[in-house]
Amino acid sequence: MFWRFMRVLLLTISITSVLSIEHDSVCDESKEWKCPEPSHTIMRLKKRDDNKAKEIAEYHGMEIVGQPFLDGSVYFVEHKKHRTRRRKREIVGKINDHPDVIFVEEQRPRQVFSVFLLIRRKRDFTHPNIRSALPNPEQIIGEPTVFPALPFPDPLFREQWYFNGGAHGGYDMNVRDAWLAGYAGRNVSISILDDGIQRDHPDLAINYDPLASADINDNDEDPTPQDNGDNKHGTRCAGEVAAVAGNQYCGVGVAFHAKIGGVRMLDGPISDAVEAASLSLRQDHIDIYSASWGPEDDGKTFDGPGPLAREAFYQGIKNGRGGKGNIFVWASGNGGARQDSCSADGYTTSVYTLSISSATFDNRQPWYLEECPSSIATTYSSANLNQPAIVTVDAPRGCTRSHTGTSASAPLAAGIIALALEANPNLSWRDMQHIVLRTANPVPLLKNPGWSINGVNRHISNKFGYGLMDADALVKLARVWKTVPEQHMCTYNYELKAPKPRPLTGRFQINFTLEVSGCSSGTPVLYLEHVQVYATIRFGKRGDLKLTLFSPRGTASVLLPPRPQDYNSNGFHRWPFLSVQMWGEDPRGVWTLMVESVSANNKIGGTFHDWSLLLYGTVEPAQPSDSRYSPQPYSSNDPSKSFLERTASRITSQVSSRPHINAHRSLAQNLTLS
Repeated sequence: MFWRFMRVLLLTISITSVLSIEHDSVCDESKEWKCPEPSHTIMRLKKRDDNKAKEIAEYHGMEIVGQPFLDGSVYFVEHKKHRTRRRKREIVGKINDHPDVIFVEEQRPRQVFSVFLLIRRKRDFTHPNIRSALPNPEQIIGEPTVFPALPFPDPLFREQWYFNGGAHGGYDMNVRDAWLAGYAGRNVSISILDDGIQRDHPDLAINYDPLASADINDNDEDPTPQDNGDNKHGTRCAGEVAAVAGNQYCGVGVAFHAKIGGVRMLDGPISDAVEAASLSLRQDHIDIYSASWGPEDDGKTFDGPGPLAREAFYQGIKNGRGGKGNIFVWASGNGGARQDSCSADGYTTSVYTLSISSATFDNRQPWYLEECPSSIATTYSSANLNQPAIVTVDAPRGCTRSHTGTSASAPLAAGIIALALEANPNLSWRDMQHIVLRTANPVPLLKNPGWSINGVNRHISNKFGYGLMDADALVKLARVWKTVPEQHMCTYNYELKAPKPRPLTGRFQINFTLEVSGCSSGTPVLYLEHVQVYATIRFGKRGDLKLTLFSPRGTASVLLPPRPQDYNSNGFHRWPFLSVQMWGEDPRGVWTLMVESVSANNKIGGTFHDWSLLLYGTVEPAQPSDSRYSPQPYSSNDPSKSFLERTASRITSQVSSRPHINAHRSLAQNLTLS
């Protein structure tokens, strides 16, 4: 029945969603005695039919719980009475034989190294709350019809340093300028996928959106978290986005006129179905989904969305927002102290998400930051205890100055994106990725090592993406942005010569090259957007491997750095590495995948099996004013264009002088449009 399910997915999901992917946390069904009891059972019909679903379930002693999800044809079902595992399997087998049923599947919680636990971790490092003397919590001020005058009277607004030029050097994210231009997220709906939100919080109640909310854990519509002291995370994230301005309570949200909802989905067993139901909630109503969680940030896990969650992403970008596509904002991860990389996180390496990194008050790399080439931009967050963190609301009815981690960065990005959607509601999910990277400001962060310049002269960093988000620049570009041309994708598969697979031993460095014509045999890709590498490598210590991709224009993208904590001996199978660092480049020419081992043990070995290059992009420039490439491919035989020479010429030295606060405005090509 599993393969029957996969045949359906092949008909409905893009190729990137169905390639075989191994996850460290998926239970090995061949060793069922080690697996946890299923936490959910789901049933998929050939088409949505609530009456038919109820009839089938009741006939077999089961019941429908919660709302159908994905395209409406997937249902959560539960047994009405206790049954043995064997009897449950018999029932599942009988339902699978029904002519209207595509599949019934028991979903297990994820696992890590045979220890069963919830492995979707909230990406904050929370210090004890610091509460302020505040007005009576019952006193909720009505939504203002006009902007209150700056500075806002909210008691913690002056402590929101990331709005008030309070970062080192006078930097912030230029949110105030966007506010002064009249943008505050009107008519935009954001949903926080987390442990729920306190919908009656005095600083959220006015902006609460019940249509952007649900409780997937308990199968009802109320996202209020359990009041046990541990479930504040989603409420804090919601406050960053849409806390009311001018009501003299706490601080203010980035998009204080946006509508905010929450999905309670982290406060219970987590399965692929739970994630899919959350990601697919009312995709025609919700504009932005913000997620500040992911797999274990332990430096030794490869994990990502399952097939249902991948389908939810795809349906969201394909059909959400009336076909313009939902916008999925994701926190890049907090495993920096364990030398983890967000390249091992399948949520941040999805083509469909905007992966957001963090910077500190002094414009430095925080200790928890994970590096990867899929991060597109950065917002401010916390550093050490003696430096300011993020101000927001707190559950049940308080405020905090100590929201932290990349958990705090993703909601700030979601709020800034809401301002851009108010400026131009017609922006598609790809339009948003284009304008976020074009307006990101690298200047405040250039003192950090690791910056380089790509083949279209943009600063790129595995730490910070394209730079610090700039709300004012984003809304200005959004207002004049023209919808990007249709995206195409083409695949190049490396043909491994004998011996197959290729043996790997000890410390090594091997280059595998592919000649790319820009998909000249089909619809060409001449202007790159996303670049994916699917690779299969087996190695005795996975954490000793390093993968670097070189584009024909000389951009070097470290797809996977060494991870010393990762002793997994299986390697990875068709894992989807993602880079957004070649955005705008011409893909024609020679691509090189450099595979290295930093192992000090010559007895450690493995095998290289295959790699594929997936190129996403357009035939035409993204905007009419963008420069056009030559119709003729570049010659791959020109020694002056070797990737090593081009890469060396683009590595930038560490900036020694403090740049002027508006110096990035000189990167005028990012904002000029005809």
